[in-house]
Amino acid sequence: MPAPQASVCVFCGSRFGAKPEYEAEARAVGALLASRNWQLVYGAGDVGLMGTVARAAQEAGGATFGVIPTHLLSMEVGKRDLTSFVVTENMHERKKVMFMNSNAVVVLPGGAGSLDEFFEVLTWRQLGLHDKPLIVLNTQGYWDPLIALIEHTIDQGFADRSLLDFVQVVPDVETLAARLDSALS
Repeated sequence: MPAPQASVCVFCGSRFGAKPEYEAEARAVGALLASRNWQLVYGAGDVGLMGTVARAAQEAGGATFGVIPTHLLSMEVGKRDLTSFVVTENMHERKKVMFMNSNAVVVLPGGAGSLDEFFEVLTWRQLGLHDKPLIVLNTQGYWDPLIALIEHTIDQGFADRSLLDFVQVVPDVETLAARLDSALS
């Protein structure tokens, strides 16, 4: 396997969610990353969408870089057959290692953990700490309430309109591929 040309951090759920499209698109994202020779950087779990995206990347011959904190090794079933498998002390270190080892961030459907990860990298971008692309895959409109919340914070005077400039929202994997192609080439 040739060295990856770039690395894409994927934040997503450790569950499958209510719609089969979430899993299907997670699988498509893993295959996409491998097809472009981009390394998957993710939370190293072998459950839910996390496991799906990693297995799809592996099955397509892609490189995988997983980062998991000690306390989640059993709960998220740490996927030890990755190209790189890193165990951290805590969640904060996990997010930092994932972010520092990526060139772009993609957010798939997920829960509180995915929201935490999204808002942390969005805040870092807002503060000028990075300029990496931050792309939200809005599968079946899953993230519509999130985008509405961000617009609400802007409308209520707690953020500048420029906050939305830091986030690209795409409806499907095909559009995601085009955005990543543009950003990483």
